[in-house]
Amino acid sequence: MSEIDPVIARDEYYIRGGRSFASPLLGEEIVISGMAAVFPNCSDIYEFKKKLFNKVNMVASNRKWDFHSEISSCSGTISEINRFDCGFFGIHERQSHSLDAMARIFQEKAIEAIFDAGLHPTELQGTKTGVYVGVCSSENDKAWYFDNLNPQTFAVTGSERSMIAHRLSYFLKLKGPSTILDTACSSSCYALENAYRAIRLGEIDNAIVAGTNLCLYSNTTMQFLRLGLLSDDGFCKAFDSQGNGYARAEGVAVVILQKAKDAKRIYTQLVHVKTNCDGFKEQGITFPSGESQTELLIDMFEECEVDKFSLSFVEAHGTGTKAGDPEECTALDNVLTSGRKNPLPIGSVKSNIGHTEPASGLCSIIKCVLAMETGYIPPNIHFDAPGDAMMGLVEGRLKVVTEKTPLEDKDALMGVNNFGFGGANAYVLLKRNSKTKTKPKDNLPRLVCVSGRTVEAILVLLGRIETSKMDVEYIGLLHEVFA
Repeated sequence: MSEIDPVIARDEYYIRGGRSFASPLLGEEIVISGMAAVFPNCSDIYEFKKKLFNKVNMVASNRKWDFHSEISSCSGTISEINRFDCGFFGIHERQSHSLDAMARIFQEKAIEAIFDAGLHPTELQGTKTGVYVGVCSSENDKAWYFDNLNPQTFAVTGSERSMIAHRLSYFLKLKGPSTILDTACSSSCYALENAYRAIRLGEIDNAIVAGTNLCLYSNTTMQFLRLGLLSDDGFCKAFDSQGNGYARAEGVAVVILQKAKDAKRIYTQLVHVKTNCDGFKEQGITFPSGESQTELLIDMFEECEVDKFSLSFVEAHGTGTKAGDPEECTALDNVLTSGRKNPLPIGSVKSNIGHTEPASGLCSIIKCVLAMETGYIPPNIHFDAPGDAMMGLVEGRLKVVTEKTPLEDKDALMGVNNFGFGGANAYVLLKRNSKTKTKPKDNLPRLVCVSGRTVEAILVLLGRIETSKMDVEYIGLLHEVFA
């Protein structure tokens, strides 16, 4: 009897394990049922969608801190980070002052995402719902641990990073895991993978997954600049020959994961989520590895047994750096293009909003969901000609989407590539929900009851109802929420 190579046996074992995750029974598929976010110069996903399709550069002059002469004056900033309805969340006013701004915004967006899924927050009370938040450094630490040393600031219970997740679990009375994950720029996709696996293993029923990032002090940005990662003009020219780095950006994005059989709304199905790590590299810890990304893609498609040449679009990491873009394009080209008749469309939302670092993966996923919902792929900006090292683009096997492009496949598959500068890689495969909208069978008016804490909240809800063109499914969700 011939001996079995232990390495081959181990790899086959892992592939079989991955296939079990990527082969759910009918109704057990993991789907995104709700989402909410705030992006640079966009208060919500509606505004984000409008600006994406109109090719608006959402990176603008920074309004938060003084500038060093070496740093570009532009970055992606979100507004009103100092506003918070502490009474809604049952948080004492003194505690709210020392509560990390990322925790405040995350709580608000999580509630929006829950409503967006057609759920009322009280429905989750006591359930095995996990909270998974991707977050790197909190620039709030300096203010509350070093500058403001007054008594009774409640800094520990407000500014510890774990509290970003714990505060929401506490408020909603959730019984699932409550955790933060930090893998640098791939943090939110690692959070997504943890949630995806926990649901498939039966450990939890639902998950609230988020990525959070705020840029509050110029000192942190200076560190990134001196690593050679930032552009000197504040633009992120992803895949372009003139790419010279990225602009740092803020963002908080939240998605709700449920099993298809439990979801009241389905934006997209998570076909599979997978991660790996570069390990040691001679070029250094911050240098991306096209080889590891290639291995991840090969394993990914072996596990989910999907035709790797059938993708309608890949939302790449695409930071505009001289090291990152060529390595990523090489990996995509190596695995996803040889069996295609047409070039593989790719893009990077970082060209539009800058790099939201730990939140970047979910920002990319939301962009893909918008493409699936509207039937059009949003365009990249700041792209003219590919860099010489990106042969897949130069030779036409890959193509950067620079104009609003129809998404014709009703069962479209989209990939999201995400990696962190410490070597943590992630890949997400999404499938479009092919169900068509239910059309009303009559022209009778519908009665809708809504409530809110302000007049503005009511007017926003009513405005969306008015512009929904008699969307009976949307009306049905509102009935569920406000029942």
